[in-house]
Amino acid sequence: MTSTATDSAPPAPGTRRPGGRTARTRAAVRDAVLSGLADHGYPGLTVEYVADHSGVHKTTLYRRWGGLEGLVADALDMAGEDSWVPPDTGSLEGDLRELAHEVVDSFSDSAAASAPTAFVAAAFQSERAAQALHAFYAERFTRCTAVVARAVERGEADTDIDAAALVRAVSAPLLLRVFITREPIDAALADQSAAAALAATRAGAYNRR
Repeated sequence: MTSTATDSAPPAPGTRRPGGRTARTRAAVRDAVLSGLADHGYPGLTVEYVADHSGVHKTTLYRRWGGLEGLVADALDMAGEDSWVPPDTGSLEGDLRELAHEVVDSFSDSAAASAPTAFVAAAFQSERAAQALHAFYAERFTRCTAVVARAVERGEADTDIDAAALVRAVSAPLLLRVFITREPIDAALADQSAAAALAATRAGAYNRR
């Protein structure tokens, strides 16, 4: 069974999202895109697949999303609309460790990692997907500034620290293994990554020059 939707394009990131039927349609399309990315990757994903698995006619998909690139970009945009907040353990060390462990939890299970891995792969093949991926992580880094702000208030970091640089440093060694060297990651590596970022922070490595 198919459903219809309005002719309007999905709102730009950061704007108010519609509710009701439009929101349900968009969620169904998002779920179909995620399923297709997980099963077939970006090269194997088609508008026809999304139509079949979402119940939304492909003419509606083309009218609202413009094609496959728009579907993938909007699915990633929706992923960035969640209620995730960074950890607040009471110390910078604890917060960095929790952030690192979240990366491990996201990518150490092959089933859980399939969709985000496909998003990264799509970013190398689609400029719109690349822009959406950049916006997704930019939003994540913005949320994580609270971790660094609290650390500054507690005297655990200098006031001129580059918060985004520190947050990137926590996940970078883990994502290198996931996407470049294709090595497994685990809790011990998460602890190591967090400890290295903490030591660099204490040495002023992320301070703005």
